Amino acid sequence: MYTMTRITILLSFILIFCLNSASAQNPQYPYGLNFKALFMDYQSQNGGDISNFSAYHHGFEISAQKSINQNINVVVPFKYGVVKSHDSDLEYIHKRVYGLDAQVQYQFYRAETKVNPYVLAGIGGVNESEGKFNMQIPFGFGFHFKMTENAYMNWQSEFRYSLEDDRNNFHHGLGFTYLFGAKKEMMEEEKVDKDIIDSDNDGIEDEIDLCPQIYGPKELKGCPDRDEDGIPDYRDDCPSIAGLAAFKGCPDSDEDGVSDNEDECPNLKGSKANNGCPDDNNDEVQDDKSDEAIISISDKDGDGIADMDDRCPNTKGSITAKGCPDDDKDGVSNYDDKCPNKPGIKAMNGCPDSDGDGIDDSRDKCPNTKGSVAANGCPGISDADLTTLETAMRAVQFDTGKATLKPSSYPILNQIGNIMSRYPNYNLSIEGHSDNVGSAVNNQLLSERRARACYEYLQRKGVSINRMNYAGYGEVSPISDNDSLRGRSLNRRVEFNLKPR
Repeated sequence: MYTMTRITILLSFILIFCLNSASAQNPQYPYGLNFKALFMDYQSQNGGDISNFSAYHHGFEISAQKSINQNINVVVPFKYGVVKSHDSDLEYIHKRVYGLDAQVQYQFYRAETKVNPYVLAGIGGVNESEGKFNMQIPFGFGFHFKMTENAYMNWQSEFRYSLEDDRNNFHHGLGFTYLFGAKKEMMEEEKVDKDIIDSDNDGIEDEIDLCPQIYGPKELKGCPDRDEDGIPDYRDDCPSIAGLAAFKGCPDSDEDGVSDNEDECPNLKGSKANNGCPDDNNDEVQDDKSDEAIISISDKDGDGIADMDDRCPNTKGSITAKGCPDDDKDGVSNYDDKCPNKPGIKAMNGCPDSDGDGIDDSRDKCPNTKGSVAANGCPGISDADLTTLETAMRAVQFDTGKATLKPSSYPILNQIGNIMSRYPNYNLSIEGHSDNVGSAVNNQLLSERRARACYEYLQRKGVSINRMNYAGYGEVSPISDNDSLRGRSLNRRVEFNLKPR
């Protein structure tokens, strides 16, 4: 009883330690199960004959594995068999053996090959029905023969050195390995932080920038102040001329208490009752050319703004536009107004922002639907859908050297079709890329055919060809090093990018 308790505690410790220590994941599938038929030789190393195959006995092995990376597996095998062994006192005897190991496999892994060899080493405990518990150190080699992407036939041979006398033995196994778990790419996962969007590069992110498309200082919350009077342009009725906050950024040149943009006589001190013009003879009529008290002022276009202050002295305009025409009467002259026929906002160069998303209609790809700066005014793409598009780059698979889609690619392409139906204001750009193995011309053609295969599949699923385009770029845009197997695998990809229409 004491021996069995000790065995149970020891082997449980080995199992827990191995499974917990294998924290990293295999680049393909993180877990696996193995089933083997064993040919167990307990007699040739203890006085018997290695060529006496009739003395070999059968057993079986069940093991679980977890992959650390593409080369290293941690394996915990349980073994059972009835063996014929040599004992100096009992001659040849039959006995049952039970064992549990902790092993490490180093695989000479190559994704493109059908046969992958490996070596192994470990430690284990063995209990015998006729004999005593002993510790054994296995080491050996084996081969995985690829059947499908996650299923292998397996051959393994190991020599087991026992810490007890007359217990060394050989195990030869033939079996099946099945890999499972969430599939990972052949690289360590990298967390990519989303960049803070600052469209105008003024040091204030768009989410808190009152003028996200126009450069401005932090003290004015990202809005410009062209005349540097401390009043941002969007609140400044005279954004090109320094003025006073009391007059909404406009000056009062004659200091009569009427801002120049409302003063019909901005260079002559007057009264508010006379719109800033003088009435020196107190006749309750603005002084004009007939009044002796006023010096004649030239106003060729007759818009009430002296030529010396008129930005457009030969064209009748409005006071708010400094004498220039302003057809939509938004305070921005036609010459400065990017939307001269629609009343707009001064800070947005006279254009309106119909959906209130901070992007004026002249640049807004979706002017009637509130969106984000990053998407040019269109509704933003959800994180879940962005993740799907990024996953598709790795999940879409083709037959080796061909442009034939594997059936495993259909689910992710169907998801992309659903995404296209959710974002009618976006178009899809499909881009094929390759590694640098082979000729550049062939790589370019193959990448284009693969992009086209995805394009045609989505067309069959109902996505309009007017909303899609495809292109192949061959090996000219790698995202990793082509000198390694891992890098070449990453460079062979098809990218799916949504762009506002």
